[in-house]
Amino acid sequence: MRPLRFCHVTTFYPPYNFGGDGIGIQRLVRALHRRGHHNTVVHDVDAFNVLAGGRVPPPANEPAGIEVIGLRSGIGSLSPLLTQQLGTPVATRKKLERIFAAGKFDVINYHNISLVGGPGILALGDAVKLYMAHEHWLVCPSHVLWRHNRELCTGRECLRCVLNYGRPPQLWRSNGSLARAARHVDAFIAMSEFSRAKHREFGFDRPMEVVNYFLPELTADEQAAAAVDDSSPHERPYFLFVGRLEKIKGLEDVIPLFANFTDADLLIAGDGGYAQTLREQAGDNPRVRFLGRVPVDELGRYYRHATALIVPSICYETFGIILIEAFRSRTPVIARRIGPFPEIIERAGSGELFETKDELLSAMQRMLQDPKARLRAVERGYEAFVRHWSESAVVPRYLEVVAKAAHSKDTPVHRAVRDALSTLPTLAPS
Repeated sequence: MRPLRFCHVTTFYPPYNFGGDGIGIQRLVRALHRRGHHNTVVHDVDAFNVLAGGRVPPPANEPAGIEVIGLRSGIGSLSPLLTQQLGTPVATRKKLERIFAAGKFDVINYHNISLVGGPGILALGDAVKLYMAHEHWLVCPSHVLWRHNRELCTGRECLRCVLNYGRPPQLWRSNGSLARAARHVDAFIAMSEFSRAKHREFGFDRPMEVVNYFLPELTADEQAAAAVDDSSPHERPYFLFVGRLEKIKGLEDVIPLFANFTDADLLIAGDGGYAQTLREQAGDNPRVRFLGRVPVDELGRYYRHATALIVPSICYETFGIILIEAFRSRTPVIARRIGPFPEIIERAGSGELFETKDELLSAMQRMLQDPKARLRAVERGYEAFVRHWSESAVVPRYLEVVAKAAHSKDTPVHRAVRDALSTLPTLAPS
């Protein structure tokens, strides 16, 4: 296979990022790099600075051969505001055009483009074009289908909703800009079957392929290092939460349970805008411990020794990367019956789902009281991770989508990508 030249366009990219989508993009970039493909990443530094509250990111640490371009407009926060309002990269358009022309890319993969270019950026560049829906931005101004910042979205009330979020309305959403820009994209990718269905339900009528998030398999060295220092990071049995501390993550429903549940503790790894409210809710309960941001190289030990990972999100996620992080670490999962979580649990044949607090308590007690059943869940979860969500399972699927997209037009670059990927199996319609 001839190496391809990929350009990944995203608002946020590590270390200039906040949530899991940036990490997922980075994993894809590095996986393609390991397979010999050239990768350029374009992200928006101005957008990060607007939302970072003065936080200075650590130095970037990409392998040699991965090019990362941070866009700086020269007009600071005005640039992402113009993009958000007008739906096009007003201040950085010429820079983007020069990058696309100089790079001679085979594939442009658009990721989270909300503040780096809006829908207008989809028309730029000459390549096989993919759009990967890490959020529900295509159908939701707030990205997360969380209406009025208080409830699941069951129908459009977009104007009132964005005003409740304190954001200005996006006029381009009502003038057909997105539909026109979408014609330039050869393939749209949803992160789960659930997310694809939600896009359809809310009016996005373009076909979407499904390519899940993935994790690299642990290397032999990583497994050996974990075995050397595999003592528990906590003195008592514990359940684990990992993620941003925001209202939509549902921890408000979990913390009160530990007022009377004395058999195990709750460890909370993460930080966010809702952290102080959650700390006040926990009060002086010694069975609830806030760990703050835990470095990635330390997080594995917390996973491995947890009785189970609790995933209580109350919003519609597009996937659920922490579920497969738990499976890879041989940790059972207890997740709310919402969004893509039932899809993941069913496919894994491992884990438990809950809707009520009583169901969550029952699941926690089973994890503690039936070690044989817990062990079976651990093994099934790990086997499912390797089969469905490991790098070696998902990246070939991604390249199949690229190959299928290359057949959508008959331009020189599309023909070149078809030839380069001609040895891949034909992708069945999805």
